[in-house]
This record gives sequence, C-alpha cells and structure tokens, in this order.
Amino acid sequence: MRSRYTAFAIGDTEYLRLSWHPSTRPTRLDLDEDVRWLRLDIIARSSGGPFDTEGVVEFEAIHRSAAGRGVLRERSRFLRESGHWYYLDGDVS
Repeated sequence: MRSRYTAFAIGDTEYLRLSWHPSTRPTRLDLDEDVRWLRLDIIARSSGGPFDTEGVVEFEAIHRSAAGRGVLRERSRFLRESGHWYYLDGDVS
C-alpha cells in the first residue's frame, strides 16, 4: 500500500500498473499532475500477513490541488500471487 501511495506521489505510472492485478488493471493510467500528495494514513487493515493470500487496507490520502486540500478515503483489496502483492480494487468513500 505504501509503495503504491509513493508511486502516486511521484507519478510512477509504470509501477502502479505493474502492482495492479491483471484482472482489474487498466490499459491506460493518467495521473493528474496538478495533484500533490501530502500524506498517507493507514486507518485499518485485515489479513495481509505473511501467510495470507488476501488483504484489505483502509486508508486516507491527503492531497492538495488548485481546488484546495482534499482527502481520498478508500478500502483497498489486495491479492498475493507468486509471492507478490497486487492491488485488486477499492471502494472510495
């Protein structure tokens, strides 16, 4: 989760796509260059340990843009396959 947040913050679309599960990976990913990501707060997590194949992370990501300060709150699902964690999908609230 933290590596994906960092990739959003620095605009690394290649890493974001590679860390996205192939079943839900977008063919194209365009990031808003005017959004500056400021902080990531992990609210909760379930599973996602060393012996799990699934995990859920709830987080808040604080950002700033021309419109002002904002907060993205999401509950993200991850899957582990062949030793790698992949972002599957998320519910934004």
